[in-house]
Amino acid sequence: MAASEERTLPSPSPYPIAPPALAIPKQAQTDATGTMHAGLDHFNTAPADDARAFLLDCCASERWARRLVEHRPYPDLDALLAAADEASYDLTPAELHEALAAEQDEYPAPGDTPQSALTALRAAHAAYEAKFGHAFLLSLDAFHDDEHLDQVLASLRTRLAHDPDEERTVAAEQLRRLARERITDALYVLTYA
Repeated sequence: MAASEERTLPSPSPYPIAPPALAIPKQAQTDATGTMHAGLDHFNTAPADDARAFLLDCCASERWARRLVEHRPYPDLDALLAAADEASYDLTPAELHEALAAEQDEYPAPGDTPQSALTALRAAHAAYEAKFGHAFLLSLDAFHDDEHLDQVLASLRTRLAHDPDEERTVAAEQLRRLARERITDALYVLTYA
């Protein structure tokens, strides 16, 4: 690719919060193993407003995104993820509410999912949102695709029993995990696109 060509960072989530608008020159970095980190280099060298918009698609907290942008460049993905974790832990209740309010609680179900399971899933999501005032979040990265529906339903049942303060803590942890996954996925796409 010519140095003058530009690449756009993709949305890291199938449910984008804000459209990414990051167009920057492609430059490749490699680590000791020779792995390409073009995606991280794109993020590190992007205009601040574009990098902030990209991060808001991972977690819709303005202060979280601004903080990560201000601490660029990151030497590697681990450093960026550590900074994202630290910024997540520092969210105030209002900032957490801002980020949770932008989330969607749609989880894809396999095509052969019985209608009764889909009905139960929709009802549980509605009950969760009515009780807690925001979308249900669950990181499914540690589970196989065929386990997702069961994990979502089981977690919804368990978390509906939480009081609001307890659930705020759990939701904040799930948001932190999802932000890490979204950043990693988006940078991976950029690296190998």
